Parts: sequence; structure tokens; C-alpha cells
Amino acid sequence: MMRLRHLLLAIAGGLLAFSSTMAQSIDVRKVRAEPLDHYWSVGTCAGRVNEGLRTSWVEQLGQVHDQCGFRYLRMHGLFDDDMCVYFEDKNGNPKYSWQYIDEVYDRMLEIGVRPFVELSFFPKGIAADTTKIQMWYRNRVTPDKGRYFKWHNLIKAFCQHLIDRYGEEEVCSWYFEVWNEPNLDHGFFDGTKTDYFLLYKTTAEAIKEVNPRLRVGGPATSNFIADHRHDGERTDNSRSVFYSQEDINKQQWKGVWIEDFLNYCAQQQLPVDFISCHAYPTDYALDPVTKKGKDAIRYVHSLRDDLEWLRTTVAHSRYPQAEIHVTEWSTSPSSRDKMHDLLPPAAYIVKAMLENQHRVNSVMYWTFTDIFEEKGGGEEIFHGGFGMINFQGIAKPSFHAYRMLNQLGDEQLYYQDPLVVSRYSSNGKLAAIAFNYPREFEQMVPSQRNVNTYMNASPKDLHLQLKGLKPGAVFTIETLDNHHGNAYGEWEKMGRTHSPTREQTAHLRQAALALQKDTLIADKKGCLEIQCQLQPWTCMLIVEK
Repeated sequence: MMRLRHLLLAIAGGLLAFSSTMAQSIDVRKVRAEPLDHYWSVGTCAGRVNEGLRTSWVEQLGQVHDQCGFRYLRMHGLFDDDMCVYFEDKNGNPKYSWQYIDEVYDRMLEIGVRPFVELSFFPKGIAADTTKIQMWYRNRVTPDKGRYFKWHNLIKAFCQHLIDRYGEEEVCSWYFEVWNEPNLDHGFFDGTKTDYFLLYKTTAEAIKEVNPRLRVGGPATSNFIADHRHDGERTDNSRSVFYSQEDINKQQWKGVWIEDFLNYCAQQQLPVDFISCHAYPTDYALDPVTKKGKDAIRYVHSLRDDLEWLRTTVAHSRYPQAEIHVTEWSTSPSSRDKMHDLLPPAAYIVKAMLENQHRVNSVMYWTFTDIFEEKGGGEEIFHGGFGMINFQGIAKPSFHAYRMLNQLGDEQLYYQDPLVVSRYSSNGKLAAIAFNYPREFEQMVPSQRNVNTYMNASPKDLHLQLKGLKPGAVFTIETLDNHHGNAYGEWEKMGRTHSPTREQTAHLRQAALALQKDTLIADKKGCLEIQCQLQPWTCMLIVEK
């Protein structure tokens, strides 16, 4: 984009003629304010609980809490064998050890982040003896219904321990989500739909026996689909449908098992305090013959469409007051999608979050860190990992998207692409974000498919007039673009070094935080004018000091 130091000279000299764009003019004294819900910062995610025992993981969690405002954290593997929770004596009597969980939760709470508790997976002794082990960290996913009573007792003991340790009021502010993606029987739950529903019943009853105020929900399914592969008891990939890019956004996409889950819970008179599921704009259906996936990439409005379907479905169920939480969301569900490291997700996050106000209680970004090992460790420092911060602590553009969103006020004064203007009700200060999600990508979310061509997109003109300000009001401008705050570009300049030195790592960390920073001052009439061209995927934060 045009450098703002040049823009400042243009403003000082009254030379604002380089663009004929009609101004987005806002008189902050006259415009009607609406509540601005920071649902995007309710929570985020991490890979698995055991990773929380690492110092660098804790440091990065503190960083995203302080800078991005995240208040809850969801992660897999609470009861995996590497958490050393479940033991049996020679007579088969259970023994529980909570020390690893306590260590992780204690550190989280000291930072100010509460657990969004995902109850997974089966420990040895509760999983079936023939259990499948799916991920690199050897999670056990095969249920044994004859051992569900052991699971029930584990959940009761766990919840009681939490209350004893942290207090009833604190734990009643948490969420308890039953499992992760049980519809993916090739990944996270080697059982049937009926098996999962019974597991939910067993879990929900155990939780409410400890304290009826504890919040429980599910089914935590993935992903929204537009075919019938998940209609039966098990995934049937022969019913997968591959849509062309021309047709994909014309389909009705639905959340998996949501309707059946709500009906089952109503029939069984089970509690459902919240509905959870996952939403990605990329669907990996499997070809029934080759067993290979074909990525189907939807458009930037796919989250809006999915949330509208979800809201309508819940509203017409027996649980219309249930909260709705999307407990995983990102540009794609692949931990080796190079786009996760690059600039475009920042504009995608900003656009998707802003257009979904008041549709959902939370959308949780998957994940906050590249300390993540479903497929083992990353092959190099930038390997397409989910995290908004990489393993070495180098922030990615997605981190800045959430950091900017977190600095918006609690009142929205204006929103029309490419601009949102907000105000803090407490002091009247303004905060705005301008961004460029290029029109060429309106029908497709950027992903691995276009990783080499994403900058070949059109700019957008920004012409903003803020009126009704205090004369001389000072505003700071931070600009994230392909040359500022984009550590991946700096890494490429280093020759994509596989093992950067300590000095190189420090340089990359610094480059990742080095957004272009400038200052603007309102004129004597209380008017601030910004006119510039936003290059593809640029995000600009404008804050009144």
C-alpha cells in the first residue's frame, strides 16, 4: 500500500487527489451506535493438553491472552495415556491421578484463560482392548460400551476434583464438551453414531450428578457438508460428492449429526447447555475408489451460511436457548496447508468475524500455536501449521488479525467493506480496521491451491473521513501487509533456512511484530481524513490515543 509517511505529507498539504473514491464519511457525534460483540476472542484452541506442560506453550498462551484477548482454551487428549490419569489395581479398581491436568490448568488460570474442557480420549483400561490408535501421540478412540460405567465414574471423579480444587463458582463458568469429531471414524472415534450418543448420555449424566450447574454440550462434529456421507451409523465415503468451483457455493451445507443429536437428547431428556461443532471452508471428501481426498474450497461467506443454518436448526429444536460454539475454525483443516503461514488469513479472519456479529456465542480459531503434534512435529519452522504463532514464537499474520480485532471498542459505529469503525463506551475513544479481502477471492477462500498466486489480486481504495472529533485528536496507524509484520517473507530472504540460528530467530520474531506505524492528527475542525490504496490482504488498525 502507499506508505503512510507519504500519506501524512499529502494530508498536511491538502493533496488528496490521487484517488477518486467516494469517501466513507462518518460523523461520530451523529451516527447510531450498535453493540459490538467480541465473540471472536471468547476462546481459541491448542493441539492437546500434554503440550501445555511446555514452557514455550505457556508463554505463547500468555501472549495471545494479553494481545488477542482470548478467555477460554480448548484442546484434545485430556485423558490420553500421556496425561497419566487412569490406573487400575490388580483387582481392576480405578485409581486417578490429576497432577498433570492440575499443572496445565493451574498455569492457564494464572494467565487468565479458563478451560473449555474437551472430554477426550479413552485411557487404557476404558478403551476397547482392540482400540485404534490414530494420531502421532497415540490417542485411543475405540469405545467399549461394556466399560462406559468406568468412563462415567472417571467423569464424576474428575468434575468433583475440579470443584474441590478451583471452587464451584469458577468451574461452573467452564464448558464441558463431550469428545472431538466423533463422526470421523477414521480419525477420532472408532464407533457408530449410536455409540457416541450413548457416550454423551453417560457423560452428561455423570457431570450433572456432580453439579447440575456445570455446562455440558456436543456433539463437536466436523465438518459442514453438502452430501450424505454421514447420514448413517458410520461414514460412507461412497456418498461423498465432489463439487466444481462453480457449483460449490450453490449447495446447502449442513452440520453433521446436529439434528439427530438434538432429537436424541430430547427423546432421552438429556441436558444440552450448548451445541458445538466445527466449520472449515475446505471440505476433504474421500474418493471411495482411490481413498484420496479432493479439496472443495468454499467462499468467504461460508461461515455466515453455516451459522445461519445452525442457528435456525437449534431455534427449532427442543433446546432453543442452548448456546452455540464453533469450537474449531480456520482457513482449512490441514496442518500442512502453507497458507496458514502467509498473509491472506489475516484479511479472511477480519472479514469473516466482522460479518457474523450476533450469530453465535463463539468461533474458536484452530490453533493459537504450532506446538502441535497430530502428525508429529513440523518439518521446518514454517510448515503450514495451524498456529497463529509458530514453534519458535514467531507471530504470523493471523495473530495480528486477532490482535487488531481485540482492540476494537464495544460499540460499532460503521461497517461496510473494507472498513469497520468502533468506539469504547467507557471513554469515547475510537478504533477502526480497514482491510482488503480482494474481490477475486470472493468465491474462494485462499488455501494451498493458490499459495503461489495470492498476491496477484486487486487493491482497494480507502477514503475515510472521521468527523466530530476533538480538534487535534491523535491517532496511531498500524499496517500489516506483505512487507510489514509478515515474517514468512523475511524467512524467504534468509534462504528458507531449515535451522535458524539464535540471532536469525530473534530477527524473525522482531520482523513478525514490525508493522508499519504512523501517527495522524485531526484538524482544527475535528476531522481526520485518510486516503490510500490497500494492497491485497492488507489490514490497517486505526486507534485514537
